[in-house]
Amino acid sequence: MIEKVFRDPVHNYIHVDHEVIYKLINSKEFQRLRRIKQLGTTSYTFHGGEHSRFSHCLGAYEIARQITEKFEEKYPETWEKSESLLTMVTALLHDIGHGAYSHTFERLFDTDHEEMTCAILTNPKTEVHAILKQVAPDFPDKVANVIRHTYPNKQVVQLISSQIDVDRMDYLLRDSYFTGTNYGQFDLTRILRVIRPTETGIAFRESGMHAVEDYVVSRYQMYMQVYFHPASRSMEVLLQNLLNRAKVLYAAERDFFAQSSPRLLPFFEHRFTLEDYLSLDDGVMNSYFQSWIDGPDRTLSDLAQRYINRKVFKSVTFSSEDEDKLDILRNIVADVGFDPEYYTAVHHNFDLPYDIYRPRATKKRTQIEIIRKDHSLIELSQLSPIVASLSGTIHGDSRFYFPKDMLEETGIFATKNEEFLSYIYNDHFSPGEKNEN
Repeated sequence: MIEKVFRDPVHNYIHVDHEVIYKLINSKEFQRLRRIKQLGTTSYTFHGGEHSRFSHCLGAYEIARQITEKFEEKYPETWEKSESLLTMVTALLHDIGHGAYSHTFERLFDTDHEEMTCAILTNPKTEVHAILKQVAPDFPDKVANVIRHTYPNKQVVQLISSQIDVDRMDYLLRDSYFTGTNYGQFDLTRILRVIRPTETGIAFRESGMHAVEDYVVSRYQMYMQVYFHPASRSMEVLLQNLLNRAKVLYAAERDFFAQSSPRLLPFFEHRFTLEDYLSLDDGVMNSYFQSWIDGPDRTLSDLAQRYINRKVFKSVTFSSEDEDKLDILRNIVADVGFDPEYYTAVHHNFDLPYDIYRPRATKKRTQIEIIRKDHSLIELSQLSPIVASLSGTIHGDSRFYFPKDMLEETGIFATKNEEFLSYIYNDHFSPGEKNEN
């Protein structure tokens, strides 16, 4: 086919010269990703972060295309050329199963985007499946096995999912660009120059170690400064509480939800199909939330308008040993008329920036390997003091969310404002003794 190009702010041009890739991009399941935000509620904090899963998947594909092209040219003795199309296709489709407001929706309705991805790949009714079958009868299953980490070629699996893969490399650069931050920037060109396939997976030449080191630090900074931002998490909490309220109301208000949000009914009733799942996107959900503003339930209406109009909850951090004392704040919130079930929340965000392979760990990590001049492999943190300082250490915080109204000093809140703030010091919950404010 004649090469097609997509102009991209991160990679300049995304090149497509394989008919299967182009057909997949034009499938209805992949086009749906245009309507799913890459960053979910983070766009309510960083207003430029409106980019989609569609653009991210194209970017992951482009990195995979560049890597496989290089592997074919420079390492034919280690890289099987027949694996290149599989790698590029999986990179393109790795997020195709993400749903509307994916992670929040997943927790509430017990869905899993990786399982949904595999369902899209292997279901005979999807356009994606029909296109993949054109390559070979078993090709849809091969792509699904890479997603599941069960494909026997570890080179392919690690390029798609590891501690340094095409997914992470694209989303760090892309999210950094669109949020207007510099935390996620790293030298992709250098990393692509030093990456190479090995007998056990992928590794990086020692001459490019500092570019890999910079990538790990950039990932850590993006999580701390962007992905874990308190305001983004506040919107996630609002979304969670809003959908929880809708789930509770559904049994008694079926007619209202059937009229205002019909495509959610299969999820309320725990009987959804793949077709039901694919019918939802961020825009559909937002239109439902807007219709709930005019609904009969006061709590649902209020939470919906808070979410649509970005009326964020405020938060304070708390220590794990104090979590069982948070009822102090919940009771004060209840005293002014807010139901703590829907107007407060505990939110934990922690990340492990990097770790070595630990055979006994529940979630095993594929460590980053560096190729030394004598061709031996050594794990990254053994060479990098910076990465060693991050390795195996968990970073993040726990926050208690509550209505911003609690901080007002007038009206109904005035009588409880001082008491509420007496348990907070420097935006941290301190229940031991009341603090002077």
